[in-house]
Amino acid sequence: MSLQEVQSTATLLPLEFTPLLKRTRWGGERLGTQLHKLIGIEADYGESWELSDHPQAPTLIAGGEYADWTLSQLIRKNPDALYGAGNNYSTFPLLIKFIDATDRLSLQVHPDETRQKNFDATRSGKSEAWVILDANEGSRIYAGLKPGIDEVRLRQHLEQGNVEECLHSYPVKPGDCVFIPAGTLHAIGEGILLVEVQQTSDITFRLFDWDRLDHSGNPRPLHVAKAFESINFERGPVELLEPRMLSRGDHQIEQLLESDYFCIRRHHSRLSFPLASMNQAQILIVLEGAGQLDCGAETYELLEGKTILIPAAASACQIHVDGEITFLEVIPA
Repeated sequence: MSLQEVQSTATLLPLEFTPLLKRTRWGGERLGTQLHKLIGIEADYGESWELSDHPQAPTLIAGGEYADWTLSQLIRKNPDALYGAGNNYSTFPLLIKFIDATDRLSLQVHPDETRQKNFDATRSGKSEAWVILDANEGSRIYAGLKPGIDEVRLRQHLEQGNVEECLHSYPVKPGDCVFIPAGTLHAIGEGILLVEVQQTSDITFRLFDWDRLDHSGNPRPLHVAKAFESINFERGPVELLEPRMLSRGDHQIEQLLESDYFCIRRHHSRLSFPLASMNQAQILIVLEGAGQLDCGAETYELLEGKTILIPAAASACQIHVDGEITFLEVIPA
């Protein structure tokens, strides 16, 4: 079916995507061994982009009448069916990733909307949230600056090679969640597997790379000036989120985050249940267990590592649980 042949419809079925797998110097094998991604024989797969409308790295719809379409193509034809009435995003506003960090990632920052226009006015800022899936004992997250660290002190420590003394950090365990607003200096520590929910942007400024060298013996490029311009020095330390219980019992629902950009809820259920329609797009990310999503006459497998986008116009959906299941429900703001 060509783009020109498709007419806007009142309903739109759930959408699955072909993940984009990215090899990195700090990647590992858990995207394959734990999340069932089709990695190769190499042991350096760092990211699986599950759902992306980024113009330089869009994921393609995996099947159905819109197979091999990007989300931008679908948005141009069916914006209301995808988002619900009243939303006018030309690019899908969220990007979903799994990240396997066997080594510490660079110390970095993403600009917010006010600073973003200094670099590229066509892209959004990049606020992001992490939900920890697995972590080695002692694995840490670096999230924000310690109290009292201003630009002068951070520059001094950076020049002296002891910038870690300025960073707020803490150990993490599976189930922990942290929100990293744009403008926050941060790094993912070694030994962590997580799911990342973020705004659709890929602008990253590296402030420090822990004095590492590449395979040719050269340091990776840094972006010190742009990083300092992007850091929000008024924010200070960023702590783990405290989930708010919305429902208990055999179907437990926790509100992990409600921000200006997206809402994240975590479901853990031993019972089958109807998925409440939000009259807007919903993203399901399966963390553990298994089940099926029934929507109209179609059934979709829910397995660990699976991501599914449920359009606003999808008919009533049911979650059928095989034993028990844990998944994230992500809703764009």
